[in-house]
Amino acid sequence: MVHEWSLAEAVLEAVKKVAIDSGISKINRLIIGLGELQNIDIELFKESIEILKGEYSSEIQIDEIEFEDEEAVFKCRRCGEVWRLRDVELGEDEREAIHFIPELLHAFVKCPRCNSVDYEILSGRGVVIKRIEGVK
Repeated sequence: MVHEWSLAEAVLEAVKKVAIDSGISKINRLIIGLGELQNIDIELFKESIEILKGEYSSEIQIDEIEFEDEEAVFKCRRCGEVWRLRDVELGEDEREAIHFIPELLHAFVKCPRCNSVDYEILSGRGVVIKRIEGVK
């Protein structure tokens, strides 16, 4: 839970800074993207956010928090192919290894067109503040 709690604190600190810098006094809706490759317990992270948002209520009020799953998408640097993790055939052991250590991705996943392991992750690798809707 320490990892999820720290991550939740970092997200809320970033949201607070954006709100203050933008002159937003109340956040009506906050949308957080959760990457498919992120190695966190999603339920613990959501619970941490909900608990911690109360601690930030004196500085910024957040009414609604929405979480969106962000699919893992890759782009080959060699041939330009774009693909998703779901497009690649992986065994259960490989999927679990990638979930716990995302850096292992390059050991198990290659470009489906040219078999290169030289690719970038376009999305799905982290926690992202996707949108802040509020009033000034």
